[in-house]
Amino acid sequence: MPRMTAAAAAVEILKREGVTNAFGVPGAAINPFYRELKNVGGISHTLARHVEGASHMAEGYTRAKAGNIGVCIGTSGPAGTDMITGLYSAIADSIPILCITGQAPVSKLHKEDFQAIDIASIAKPVTKAATTVLEAAQVPGVFQQAFHLMRSGRPGPVLIDLPIDVQLTEIEFDPETYEPLPVYKPQATRAQAAKALNFLLESERPLIVAGGGIINADASDLLVEFAELTNIPVISTLMGWGTIPDDHELAAGMVGVQTAHRYGNATFLESDFVLGIGNRWANRHTGYNMEAYTKGRKFVHVDIEPTQIGKIFAPDYGIASDAKVALELFIEIAKELKAAGKLPDFSAWAASAQERKATLQRRTHFENIPIKPQRVYEEMNKAFGPETRYVTTIGLSQIAAAQFLHVYKPRHWINCGQAGPLGWTIPAAIGAATADPDTPIVALSGDYDFQFMIEELAVAAQHKVPYVHVLVNNAYLGLIRQAQGNLGINFEVNLEFENINTPEIGVYGVDHVKVAEGLGVKAIRVTDPEELGAALEEAKKMAQEFQVPVVVEAILERITNIAMSKTVDMSDVTEFEEIATEPGHAPTAIKALKV
Repeated sequence: MPRMTAAAAAVEILKREGVTNAFGVPGAAINPFYRELKNVGGISHTLARHVEGASHMAEGYTRAKAGNIGVCIGTSGPAGTDMITGLYSAIADSIPILCITGQAPVSKLHKEDFQAIDIASIAKPVTKAATTVLEAAQVPGVFQQAFHLMRSGRPGPVLIDLPIDVQLTEIEFDPETYEPLPVYKPQATRAQAAKALNFLLESERPLIVAGGGIINADASDLLVEFAELTNIPVISTLMGWGTIPDDHELAAGMVGVQTAHRYGNATFLESDFVLGIGNRWANRHTGYNMEAYTKGRKFVHVDIEPTQIGKIFAPDYGIASDAKVALELFIEIAKELKAAGKLPDFSAWAASAQERKATLQRRTHFENIPIKPQRVYEEMNKAFGPETRYVTTIGLSQIAAAQFLHVYKPRHWINCGQAGPLGWTIPAAIGAATADPDTPIVALSGDYDFQFMIEELAVAAQHKVPYVHVLVNNAYLGLIRQAQGNLGINFEVNLEFENINTPEIGVYGVDHVKVAEGLGVKAIRVTDPEELGAALEEAKKMAQEFQVPVVVEAILERITNIAMSKTVDMSDVTEFEEIATEPGHAPTAIKALKV
């Protein structure tokens, strides 16, 4: 039997589980693992500038490509705690990443050794499993189980903590005979699928709510096939955006209290049956007024995690199943119903959804200086085509992007949906670009998100990761300011100051162009909306020429309120800006405005 260190065995297992890339920061307690990364070979490593950044790079890497599992690595103590935010983000959005941390020697774990912390206990609430391995011989089994857990059922992250002496201990391990464990996923039965479709047969105005579970299951093509077969409009959740192309005749928009379309909410409120597949009924989608969301319609909920069914509200029928298996059965049964002439004709209902899509639009074309944010997304629609992958996290910039941008493919909207940590965008974009360097990436940040982990731009410069980063700067915590308005305050959300080193930018404070250039990337500042399009085109060219990110900073008006519900009620959304009343008001809308 071959003998090797436990750390070498762990690296061999990573390779045999399909890992080709890792992101991390070495240190004393994890250096034996890094030695084996070098000696064993076969895994590329990206050196992050912050360990939290490494965890978000792993997330972006997983989210960009089906089957990927991002790996983040750090030393003991603060490196582990830094990566907790990435683990929280991953478990909240059902994203499998593996976090590997170094640890003090086993004999020192109870002695308050330098940078020794019970990271497994800290990580347990935000992982599917978190283990400090105390016996070197257990390392192969713990890693094998980690990949099994990450892929089985509802996907999610795992943390493995390796004491330094465990890493260094030699064990017997034969990598040539290693095999991954079979993945477990609940599967709907034909009887369950048939019962679910009985609700469809009894309805007149059905909708499909397509969640991120469809993307996780790599089943977007099946979702489109089922929708086309039955002629049912599809509402995408924020995490499910891209399951059906935005320009598809059955794409009915998004629903919710923030990242929603006027036409999406209106169509949902007209529906009488909702088939939710791979979705969580998240509160940004449903709102807190559950009566408004549920009254007058029946619900079937399909989710891979049994405990998700009934968590938010009790559906009329629930099925614990992988989305792909359920959709295959739905298609099979729907074909039989159609052949027998028993499938209702929903064409008039589908047409009404498209009518709302063509009439209920928000305005994007403004010529104001400083720039109104809506104009930024209009210009982005012109500059970036259907192959574009967008990466963003939270804030008014993300909310407006979801209202105005267009997504045409699964995994082309990479968004930290539930956790929403500021600073997520830059490292996640690096991870996504590492996973799929052939797909053009456009990152989107507000100024505060951009500043949180701005140092990771140096990682992209060092590793030659080109992408365009659109930065909308109003020198405000815009979403928090807007939320504070309901409380009658405007407190500690103002980022403005006069930068003594860059007086020409007035009160906009941080000179993002200088900072970005200092970190080794390119940057363009735009103050006139008529110059936005040219700047975005130039950024695309520069990114390819220099093989680094190019930041396009748009100087926005200081205060803009983006449409959302003040009452967290999807039936009560306030339109703060004037709506589109003629085609020129929304020239890049997915459908030409019908007046």
